[in-house]
Amino acid sequence: MIKIEQKPFQEIVDCIQVYDHILNVGCGGCASVCMGGGQKEVNILNAELEMYFDEKGQNKEIGSYTVERACNMTFLEELDEVVKDYDCILSMACSAGVQFIAERFPSKPVFPAINTVAIGVDRDIGLYEEKCRACGDCVIGYTGGICPVTRCAKGLFNGPCGGTNEGMCEVHKDIPCAWYDIHERLKAQNRLEDIYKIREPMEWQNQVQRAVVHPDYAHRYMEEE
Repeated sequence: MIKIEQKPFQEIVDCIQVYDHILNVGCGGCASVCMGGGQKEVNILNAELEMYFDEKGQNKEIGSYTVERACNMTFLEELDEVVKDYDCILSMACSAGVQFIAERFPSKPVFPAINTVAIGVDRDIGLYEEKCRACGDCVIGYTGGICPVTRCAKGLFNGPCGGTNEGMCEVHKDIPCAWYDIHERLKAQNRLEDIYKIREPMEWQNQVQRAVVHPDYAHRYMEEE
């Protein structure tokens, strides 16, 4: 799940300062689950913004609306009539959602109120841990379900570097060595031979914009020959 965090308050203020009618759009998907941009967070931010502008003697109308998912155009249709009454849009969705909102309403300035920081898991309440870099060539089937791209400080594909020390990373004594953990997990699964399978250098597919097509729908998007 995508993890987000709110931008510094003053940065948000600077973006919307010149507008009088601002719509803050939340997302009921990932942003809501990680307590970063759902309706609750929209309400809190709006209250803080209203208090700030009132203290400055500036009369601002700050509206709120939360769509089920900002990364799906179908759910953005309900905003069509709402945005007409506003000068700009503030979004608390992830960067993908912000871009989709901006695409649907190209005549409206759209500003992110958050930073997208990781694809991760809910380790505990309010504690999220990055697990994936969306590299486009997943190898965790060979590494015991542990991602060397994310977990290894050097992103090594073929075993540990020379700096591993008693199962810990040379970067910091409190960081476990990913490849030590990979070795131990494969050993416990009686799959240690997988660690000797040399992987070719990765073609970094996330370095350029990608379109991901589900195989069942590929026929819809195939170019005519």
